[in-house]
Amino acid sequence: MSLRQAHLLVVDDDAEVAALLKRYLSAQGFQVSTVGNGQHMLAVLATDAIDLVLLDLGLPGEDGLELTRHLHEHWRGPVIIVTGRGDSVDRIVGLEVGADDYVTKPFELRELLARIRSVLRRTAEHPRQAMSRPAVYRFAGYRLELDSRTLLAPSGDAVPLTSGEFGLLRVLVTHANRVLSRDELMNHLYGRDSGPYDRAVDVQIGRLRRKIEPDPASPVLIKSVRGAGYIFSDTVRQE
Repeated sequence: MSLRQAHLLVVDDDAEVAALLKRYLSAQGFQVSTVGNGQHMLAVLATDAIDLVLLDLGLPGEDGLELTRHLHEHWRGPVIIVTGRGDSVDRIVGLEVGADDYVTKPFELRELLARIRSVLRRTAEHPRQAMSRPAVYRFAGYRLELDSRTLLAPSGDAVPLTSGEFGLLRVLVTHANRVLSRDELMNHLYGRDSGPYDRAVDVQIGRLRRKIEPDPASPVLIKSVRGAGYIFSDTVRQE
């Protein structure tokens, strides 16, 4: 693959930005596809030979950092975050969870082009090792599929989960029967400790319980451990 033949995937819900990037990068000789959300991104990655993903963090209803982490863990190609989030914390976390570069909007098209070429050149020289197929986990009649990011209920119906809820469930299930503190959960999800007023984990736990617990008011799967955190207490079987 030469740099000018690389296939890029732009993931941005802003149609104007996506169209601009497609026009410019296509004019530079790249093949460019665009999608507006993480679900469509994963569908394209499953069927097309994509060489690099340009990912916006601010996708409606989705956690861009968790999507970045998922790509780093389950996809071999490089990811450049292209986002309006200019905070240094977001930049650090984005790189820590697996992004190969971080570009803040508004950006110079020529600078973005240079970064794309640099990342493609670097990953061509040092390709990532192939990842084994992600596992499937079963618990309480549920089936959690990491590759398709889906949760199937005992009835066989898909349980709708946000990216944040899926990420949290993935961490809990893969650390079943172990107490995880809020800081540990935040580090797994976002690469940072929770702050004294950061109740994001508690909110996500509550939402997740409402979707998978027989009685959310008396949880039997995701239990609170007073003064310590949370534990996923069901038996988990990995396939």
